[in-house]
Amino acid sequence: MGDIVLVGTPVYRGGAFVIDKFLENQRDIQQSYPSSELILATEQKDFIEELNGMLKHYGLRGEVLFFEIVRPDYARAQNWHTTCGREAIRQYVVSKTEASHLLFIDADMTCDPQVIDILKKEIAGYDIVASGYPGRLYGIQTGGIGCSLFTRNALQRITFRCYEFRNHRVLDEGEIMEMDAFSRRLKFRYGYLLAVDHYNVDGRARHIEPHSISMLRRISNARLVRYMLIRTSIVFRLSIASSLHGLISRLLRHR
Repeated sequence: MGDIVLVGTPVYRGGAFVIDKFLENQRDIQQSYPSSELILATEQKDFIEELNGMLKHYGLRGEVLFFEIVRPDYARAQNWHTTCGREAIRQYVVSKTEASHLLFIDADMTCDPQVIDILKKEIAGYDIVASGYPGRLYGIQTGGIGCSLFTRNALQRITFRCYEFRNHRVLDEGEIMEMDAFSRRLKFRYGYLLAVDHYNVDGRARHIEPHSISMLRRISNARLVRYMLIRTSIVFRLSIASSLHGLISRLLRHR
């Protein structure tokens, strides 16, 4: 099987505030890596036709998937939209395509058009690689999977899921994926590997360039440390890993 890389993005109207910039960037990515395609996933049936029109308008190869959100009756977190969208894309890629890799890029993000070539080099010897990006709350996001590449082997061995406890504390799909990847002995690494712009609702972007990882972040993001923090978060129904990430980001920002 050759290297066929698909780009997957959950999207809904409320989160599509820079969809034009995102799709322009996707066009540049497809020009840089001609065999790639874009898979959009939405839970809004009335958005499907509009998204298909956008793919056509920008000359993009790809398609739009519909999925349903499955969550507990008490759940109210927005994260269920993203989680179920990622899982719909994962199932589609594994069951309906022969893709060798799936690259997630969130719809509020643009990145280096060479992203596929960059992350394919970085994933050598690993199953999953994630590139850090500017977060909205905590400076630089290193725990998220908004820009992450998965091998087919990894996709076949995990599912995307999240936890929302009755106290409405949330462990997002990136955290649970880290825990599951560790328990399944998948090799996962992160780094600040490429240029990324992460947009706010007002259309302003925060930019990051590739750079090395500080020792403090390297320790706090070690796979065993993260695994233990996430497992402890589940036991105590808290967001310990996210809280620690926020604390470290504030410490680094005020150095």
